[in-house]
Amino acid sequence: MHTRSMFERTSQDALPLVLLIDDDMVSREVTATVLTMNGYTVHTAENGAAALLLLSAAEDRSPALQPDVILMDSQMPGLNGTQLIGELRARSQARIYVVSGSNPPLELTAAAEGFLLKPFSAEAFRKLLDGGKPEAAVSRLDPNEPVVNAEILAQFRKLMPEPAVRQVYQAVVTDLGKRIDVLADAMARGDVAEVRRIGHAIKGGCGMAGAAEAARLGALLESEASLSGDNQLDNGAALLRDLRVATRRLQNMLDAEMPV
Repeated sequence: MHTRSMFERTSQDALPLVLLIDDDMVSREVTATVLTMNGYTVHTAENGAAALLLLSAAEDRSPALQPDVILMDSQMPGLNGTQLIGELRARSQARIYVVSGSNPPLELTAAAEGFLLKPFSAEAFRKLLDGGKPEAAVSRLDPNEPVVNAEILAQFRKLMPEPAVRQVYQAVVTDLGKRIDVLADAMARGDVAEVRRIGHAIKGGCGMAGAAEAARLGALLESEASLSGDNQLDNGAALLRDLRVATRRLQNMLDAEMPV
């Protein structure tokens, strides 16, 4: 798949031609759309093998049609990782950047020219191409904050048997996972209203269940995650990362405190 014909250059030759490799359709298409709207010509591939086919086809038609920059997701089925980077370098002179929703393995970032954390803005991409690095926002996680409010947990245990309590919190974990996916999509699209809506929902739902850490992050998303500028986007991305960590901590707490 691709956003424009694989064998056409746009009039904006000053901007690099980008090949985006990502197995997640939503992430792939949203990222491609963001970059295309900012003047880049973007070709997309859903996996490493498809990307190699595109590179071979471009070489057959004209070396000038080869991409200048390759963005590859850090985790994909099939051909991936450093092996994929090696195959890409054998077929292209493009700069290769790893993109991921979390910190990728060191050997992967060492094999590439750089790393971008999802979701990223077109401005963050431009800064990376210029040799700079987007400033990373500071984590808002508090190591002293409880994952679950002890008083609310105690109330649940008085009202219902332990398996039912676990079921409540497992439902919270499942819901957080779904909301995180939607939240990442909204951030990539710059949809401020949707980010705030999701933050409000997380604050309310997790607050009622006593999932204190996630509830506080939801409140921060609601109040702070304005995507009208790059710094705000970086802050939103940092909160998204923190929310993923908080979700894992809640699951770990369940597994330790209320094993099945």
